[in-house]
This record gives sequence, C-alpha cells and structure tokens, in this order.
Amino acid sequence: MAHPEPQYVQRGKVPIGPPRRRPRILLGACGCVAAVQFASICHCFSEWAEVKAVATPASLHFIDIESLPDNVDLYTDGHEWSCWEKVGDNVLHIELYRWADLMVIAPLSANTLAKIAGGICDNLLTCIVRAWDYSKPMFIAPGMNTFTWRNPFTEKHLMLVDELGVSFIPGDDAMAEPTEIHSTVRLYLEARPLPN
Repeated sequence: MAHPEPQYVQRGKVPIGPPRRRPRILLGACGCVAAVQFASICHCFSEWAEVKAVATPASLHFIDIESLPDNVDLYTDGHEWSCWEKVGDNVLHIELYRWADLMVIAPLSANTLAKIAGGICDNLLTCIVRAWDYSKPMFIAPGMNTFTWRNPFTEKHLMLVDELGVSFIPGDDAMAEPTEIHSTVRLYLEARPLPN
C-alpha cells in the first residue's frame, strides 16, 4: 500500500532541518619563510569556518601574531602543559584533535615533514598529527627552499605521509598560495559535507 507523501512535499516545499554547523578547521604552521603568509591563510578560513591554529616554535619567527584574525585562537608548545595539572586532566593535543573536522598544515617545513614521516611527536603540532584519526582529512602544503624540496628524503617522506591518506597541496617551487590552499579545502568540503 502506497503511503501519501507529506504535505510539504505535495506543496513543493523542502523541509528545513537544523542549520549546518560551520566546519572546524585546525591550521598548523611550521618554521619556514612561507609562515609569513599564515595570517592570510587564517583569514581565508575564518570567514566561513571555526578555526584554531597551532604554531611550532620556529614558525613564530615568521608569523605576525597581531595580524591573526580575532576569532582564531593560536596555540603553541607552551599551552600544551599549562592547563594540565594531574592525571585525568585534558591534554591539549588530544582536545584539539577531537575538536577538529580536518587539519591543514601550511606551511609544512622539511623538518616537520620528516618528523611526521618518522612518527616523531616532540611538539604540540606533531603530537596532534601523531594522535590524528586519519579517517578525518588532513592537508599539507609544503614550504621549503628548492634544494631541500629536491632532496631525495623529501620524496620519501611525502610518500610515507601519502600512505596515511594525507592530501598534498602542491605549489610552484614554493608553498601554494593561501587562496589555492583555501579553495582546495573548501572544494573538498563542498563535495563531502560534514555531519551535523
């Protein structure tokens, strides 16, 4: 027996469900000259997503913290243990990994690429990567000089992180432009909406 369609379908109306929440994007920056563009990357994403940022100690030499958007919280190694007092307390790198729908590391330095490929977790950013659930997307946009980029280790390290399912955003002998990084991730999310 056929059931009648609901009235809103009969009248050509589409049901309105709860509004979709904004994606939660965790941005990471590593220590290389391309980190001068990190504020621009943060601005691109913070216009349409909830954003939290993580910076390695070396990246802070290049990031102008004052130019980061007001709605972006920046975490550094110093934050990792400042809120932890005893066993059972929350640990920041776990809380950030749980919070995020996806992660973008831009720029990714050769040093941090090598750490990720080797499973090393000696700072806040690499601890997040080591704890990451690779069923959630992670994007990397390497930023390094041409000699480092062409080193055979770089190719080996990229192949290892590719095996984890990490998506590579290439640039032309440099980190991809912030708008290219932004549009790559945005297109990915539009094709695969997040659950509410």
